[in-house]
Amino acid sequence: MMKQNFSSRHNYKPKEVQITTREEAPESLQQFVIQTAYLYDYSPKSLRKSLCKVLRKSPDPNNWSEYPNIDKEVHDLLRECEWFYVYEVIEKLWNQFQGEKRTLFAKDTNNFFRANGIGWQISNGEVQFRGSDNFEDIKNKAVENLEQAKKETSKHEINEAIKDLSKRPADLTGAIQHSLAGLECVVREVVNDPKSTLGKLINDNPYIVPKPLDTAIEKLWGYTSNMGRHVKEGHSPNFEEAELAVSVSA
Repeated sequence: MMKQNFSSRHNYKPKEVQITTREEAPESLQQFVIQTAYLYDYSPKSLRKSLCKVLRKSPDPNNWSEYPNIDKEVHDLLRECEWFYVYEVIEKLWNQFQGEKRTLFAKDTNNFFRANGIGWQISNGEVQFRGSDNFEDIKNKAVENLEQAKKETSKHEINEAIKDLSKRPADLTGAIQHSLAGLECVVREVVNDPKSTLGKLINDNPYIVPKPLDTAIEKLWGYTSNMGRHVKEGHSPNFEEAELAVSVSA
């Protein structure tokens, strides 16, 4: 059994830093990946093997000694690759870990992302979009509630919205469409009306959500019609608007 560190034992996590990084892998992250792999019993040689598989490269046959030669090669491989491969390496390592090491690796990595303003997180072995703490709390609670209520279609739509935000470039219209579709699906079932649109459902059934949220949802539905379904040239949504739509829907 691997011994947990102080923060893991007592469930402490670093203070949230405003997200500033998505389409890059700073040197601090590269160093974190290497040092964490070593901490979890990777040798430079075994880590090089994993990196070469992700990067489709061959190990340097002239490097035999673990330190400093192979260790330097590992650092060079991450420093010289395109930024997105660093996140693929993280997914590779997660898949190679088992049991408690996998859990701790994901937790350590997510804490590093959070503490360094990196807008990604490991979720079920995939590096996915991460919003602010408030966004994540709302989204996770929504998915949990939908799962408990066995609303699989709505849960699927929320998860698809998150995947759309995770794409690069992000599928902003897709995220808006999926998030509102999930909300519409739930409301249709609550009022037992399988055909009406969300805007009409809210207008005809004002009791299902407290005021003024009903008005906000009506306006969000109108916005979705313009930005998510009937897109006009020169009127594409921006990332913050799509994130807001997903958050309000959740």
